[in-house]
Amino acid sequence: MASRRTRLQPDMSTGHTVTIRQGDAHVEVHLGGELLAKSDRPLLLDETGLPTRYYLPRDDVDMDRLEPTSFHTTCPFKGEASYWSAEVHGERHDGIVWAYDEPIPAAADIAGYLSFYPDRVDVTVDGEPLPA
Repeated sequence: MASRRTRLQPDMSTGHTVTIRQGDAHVEVHLGGELLAKSDRPLLLDETGLPTRYYLPRDDVDMDRLEPTSFHTTCPFKGEASYWSAEVHGERHDGIVWAYDEPIPAAADIAGYLSFYPDRVDVTVDGEPLPA
């Protein structure tokens, strides 16, 4: 698979950078033993001070299991994020996944991709759990 890499401009006042690259790892997301997402085409987003985030194509996520929330946040390096919750085995799990549906132009590659909180769901990359 060809590698795609986008390096966003650093914030000169803080040295903050965001790098987006195409990955080929096998990523699975489970919640309460239920499969929510499975992908072999994640985007990897590296941002200053944060662990690598795995963004999965919407087509690889079981969107029928997710319910949009009214919660939104704004990141100066990516834009406005939307969040989803899920109900599994009768238990509601709020805000387990986010996406930038209309990111700023410098982060356009992540439009249509979702990222799950590894401390709220079980995320594995090539069979290895991501640390929470």
